[in-house]
Order: sequence, then C-alpha cells, then structure tokens
Amino acid sequence: MRLSRYLLPVAKESPADAQIVSHKLMLRAGLVRQTAAGIYAWLPLGLRVLRKIEKIVREEQDRAGAVELLMPTLQSADLWRESGRYDAYGPEMLRITDRHEREMLYGPTNEEMITALFRDAARSYRDLPRTLYHIQWKFRDEVRPRFGVMRGREFLMKDAYSFDMDEAGARHSYNKMFVAYLRTFARMGVRAIPMQADTGPIGGDLSHEFIILAPSGESEVFYHANWEKPVDLGAIDTEDAGVLQQVVSGLVADYAATDEKRDPEREAATGDLLRTSRGIEVGHIFYFGTKYSEAMGMAVQAKDGTSVVPHMGSYGIGVSRLVGALIEASHDDAGIIWPEEVAPFKVGLINMRVDDETCTRVADDMYQKLTGLGVEVLYDDRDERGGAKFATMDVIGLPWQLVIGPKGLASGVVELKNRRTGEKQELSLDSALERLTG
Repeated sequence: MRLSRYLLPVAKESPADAQIVSHKLMLRAGLVRQTAAGIYAWLPLGLRVLRKIEKIVREEQDRAGAVELLMPTLQSADLWRESGRYDAYGPEMLRITDRHEREMLYGPTNEEMITALFRDAARSYRDLPRTLYHIQWKFRDEVRPRFGVMRGREFLMKDAYSFDMDEAGARHSYNKMFVAYLRTFARMGVRAIPMQADTGPIGGDLSHEFIILAPSGESEVFYHANWEKPVDLGAIDTEDAGVLQQVVSGLVADYAATDEKRDPEREAATGDLLRTSRGIEVGHIFYFGTKYSEAMGMAVQAKDGTSVVPHMGSYGIGVSRLVGALIEASHDDAGIIWPEEVAPFKVGLINMRVDDETCTRVADDMYQKLTGLGVEVLYDDRDERGGAKFATMDVIGLPWQLVIGPKGLASGVVELKNRRTGEKQELSLDSALERLTG
C-alpha cells in the first residue's frame, strides 16, 4: 500500500483526554477515531490489526473443534426473560423498543440466543457435544467509558458456547478451550496467564480470566515464576480427556491470583518464586452447568431414552480490547511496537527522496518485489521530509523499516531497522530482500 493513497491521520501530540498509553498511541497512530462516548470508528490501519487478531482467534477456535456462525446484535427481551436475566442484568444493557412496541436489546452477550438456537436444533445425544462461536460487535452501556477501546461501550468479541451431555463432557470442552486460549495469545506474541475468577452475571462455579502482563495494566497480578517459561502446547492431544485434564490441572496449579484473591498459605509455599506485575484481562471462560439450558426448557434424548438437560459453558475473547492490550504490553517512547503476527504491515518502506529519480526507481522496484513475494508493505512515497517519515514509521510500529536514500544507494546499500530492538543494518538490496522474505 502506498502511503500517498492511504488514510493515515498520524498526530504529533496525544489528545488531552487520552489517559493511558494505548489510547494515546491508537489516536496518534491513526488507528481509530472516537465518534461518540465509548464508540470508535476503526480506520484502515487499525482495521488491519483487528483483522489479524480476528484471524488468529478464528483459526484457534476452528482447531479446537468449534463451529462458526453469526448471531444478530439485536435480541428480543423475551429471550432474556426466559433465563431470568433481563431485569437482573442492570443498566449496562441498552434496552430498545421498536415501532411495534416490542422490547429489544443490543446484545452484551449471547447465552440466551445460542441456547434458544441450539434448543430448536438438537434432539438427541447424537447432536452433542457441540461448541459454537461467532465474532460479533456487542454493546454495554458503561456508565463511564474510558481508556479508549479498553473500556468502550461498543466492542468486538469472540464468544463461544459449548453443549455437552454431562458435567464430565462439559469440563472436557472447558479444558479444550483453556488450551485454545493459551495457544491463541502465544501466537500473538504475548504471554497470557490464566487466573481463577468470579463468574459474575454469567453464572456458574468454574471460571478463568486470561491476563496479559503489561506494566501499565489495569490490576495488580501475582503469579508463579513458572509462567515466565514457555509452555509447550503443540503436542497436547485435546481429544484425550484424561491427558487434557492433567495438563490443565498442572497449569492451574501454578499459583496465579489477582490482588483481590490473595492466598497467604500458597504465597508462603511459593516463596521467592512469586512474581508480581500489572495485567489486563483479554479473555474469560465459564462453565455454568444447566443454568441456561434448564431455565429455557432445553432437553435432549440420551442413549437410554431418558431426557437430559445439556451442560453448557461460554468462552469470550475481547478482540478489539486486545488491540489496546497488545499496545500496553509492547511500546516505547516513540510509539507502538507490534508483534509481527498482528502487525498491520510487516515492512515500512521509506523513500527518502521522492524527487531523486534513482531513489524512486529503486524504491518502486523494491516495493513491487516485496509485494509480489507476499510481504505486506506500507510504502511511504510522500513528498515529506525524512524526519517526518521516520516519526510516522516509529509511531505506527511496523516490525521492519527499510530506508532507501541517495547516500546509501551511492554505496550500493539500503538501511534495515528492527523496530523492536532499534538495530540498524546496512545491506545490499538483494540481502535486504532475502532478510525480509526469509
């Protein structure tokens, strides 16, 4: 993509009303713009990051055996009355009345709707187990939306729902999703720690939050030093319930708790292996048994002909929230530092002198070669000073910067900068191409 044709409104200064790093940098880097309190338009660069995160989430959900569908954002209030949550949910739910005086709501979550859909489709044990998911915009009417996309009112979320014949099956589905979440966040280049959590208005008696460690995180986190080591998730057979239960139990046994739930006995046992940091919640999983299926009259026929109420779980990942969380976990004074897996482009190609015929010819040629080899390139071909181009590339945080200027070309080299380390190398054109495509 040529920057001269792109929409990238980069700002030099942070807006006065932005309080945290991710909000400041998302506005400065031209990722989003606020359109109303807690509601944001995603500009082209921000949308590319959002789609990269969404792709990883979708691939790991599919790998875990979940099946994708798409539910509407507006829901009937009658569904929520079936479960008993309509009046209990609170003012965060945006309630709407349509022209026929039917009560509707802008969905903050989808337990009721998915239960009704599956209730009408499932008849017997042959239809279970099933895990269904979608990636959809939701709305919660926060009393005080702040911190940009970290606590906005409208947000993109992946929510999945499992249906099993009994508690053992439901816990197996829960464990499969537990591992899927660890794989998901690892692919994004961040470490996420699962922590036992309250179930809140979702309900149930088993729940884990997934916390990304970030110095500027929203809450203080205590965790075992084992979580600082890589966790090998590649060889786990998630279909083997016994093996999977052992793996998850072992991971959960590593001490991890928020500051609201400190356990003095376990702290004493952990000793100097206890670590503390700040963290940001980016995912939450729940097992809640028959809370919704029973309330909404769902039943399937078992092998012996009896009627069984399925056990359920739900599993959320804040897709849009992750954009802010990743920035909180990975930035410096100059701007964002994207992990390569979610970066909007891999390379920022800088033409230092667009009025220099040789410079432009070489830069254009390198752009064509890189894109032809499948490398995502943002080509700064604007008629701007070099300092402005460097500042733009630093603030938007692409993993690599390839600088083509007349001085370097006179010596037969270009400059390749690693945004994360700041390391700069002078390389031949062929070597730079090989490095970026290898």
